[in-house]
Amino acid sequence: MTLPLSLKIALSSLRNYKLRAVLAILGIFLGSLAFTGVQHISKALVRKAELETEKLGPNLFMVVSGTLRFHRSGRARLSREAHNFTLTDVQALANGLPGVLSYTPFVRQTIPIKFKQNKVTCQIVAAWPNYPEVRSFWPEIGRFFDARELEQRAKVCVLGAKIAQRLFGSKEKALGNEVFFFRAGCRVIGVMQEKGSDITGTDQDEQVFVPLTTYMRRFANQNWVSGVYFSLSKGTDQNVIKDAATTIMRLRHRIDAGENDDFSVLTAKDTIKLQKQALNLVKTLGLISSSISFAVGGIGVLSIMTLLVRMRHLEIGIRRAMGAAKKDIVHQFLFEAATLSSIGGMLGVSLSLVLVYLVTTLGDFPFVFDPLVLLGTLLGSMFLGIASGAYPAWQASKVVVVTVLKSE
Repeated sequence: MTLPLSLKIALSSLRNYKLRAVLAILGIFLGSLAFTGVQHISKALVRKAELETEKLGPNLFMVVSGTLRFHRSGRARLSREAHNFTLTDVQALANGLPGVLSYTPFVRQTIPIKFKQNKVTCQIVAAWPNYPEVRSFWPEIGRFFDARELEQRAKVCVLGAKIAQRLFGSKEKALGNEVFFFRAGCRVIGVMQEKGSDITGTDQDEQVFVPLTTYMRRFANQNWVSGVYFSLSKGTDQNVIKDAATTIMRLRHRIDAGENDDFSVLTAKDTIKLQKQALNLVKTLGLISSSISFAVGGIGVLSIMTLLVRMRHLEIGIRRAMGAAKKDIVHQFLFEAATLSSIGGMLGVSLSLVLVYLVTTLGDFPFVFDPLVLLGTLLGSMFLGIASGAYPAWQASKVVVVTVLKSE
């Protein structure tokens, strides 16, 4: 039997038994929709994590005060912050770690910033002048503060792009003006380029940068820092440097064996790894649900095709009487089952791509298209249909021609 004739008979059967065909297609449709959607959204989230990690800076390594936890959303949150991370700890790390090119300690604190009647909340970041170099994050307008201003505890600041826009209406108008943190005034000397959110979910365009000495002595009068960023040379063994940093910090903070660390050590690659682990639960649940849908779809195809065989005994008997072989009957019903499941697979894949595009657009994720996932889903749907239609096709081939013609 030729392929066009098989397709014609299959489509005719679908038209004659529309409701049953729809029921058979539905399970495969839901399975392919769930599987394709979960795979693409997971890949989009992972790609977003990679892009956010790139924003942290090349070969970045960080040690932060307190404990970082990664949630199911993939975002990191500081669940417990300690106040015993000092500049002497930073210096000990810089002297004891291999492959360090440059480093900057930093303090982060959320406080309000004001210009005339405009007042917004921002995250102040106090650091050294080499912060742009370590983080690959540069001023777009004006400049960053220098070593002399750090030494003199100068009251100067560099605004994030969104903060400048919100306070002044445009980035250009910000330069030279004085903004206030509570009653402490700072002259704006620069505006940073747009950077977006980092791995912790912090919008870097909502940050304001000041010299570390200015914040620690003029603003807060504190002797502890939030952490330190290191820029490492290429080829540095990250496992070695993590172990070395952990050893140094545990010794300096007198943490006994069995006690939890009061600090966190992370590399840029760790952030991607941890985010992937946080997303695995979502991905696993999605795969389970799509597998269940596929299984239900396979059972649906089996049930519907079995019912169709019983309803089409006369058609089968006439075709056998006209010379059709058993293998022709088997091939026809297998082809019909494959057609049903393929239609369900194509519909599910098509709708899933539309939904993924909407989700990634609304959620500000990169749209990732994986043709292998689509091809695998379509082939899987087709083979599932063939496997589910095997028993009904075998039943159809066992129809006794004489018995059918007599009864009909």
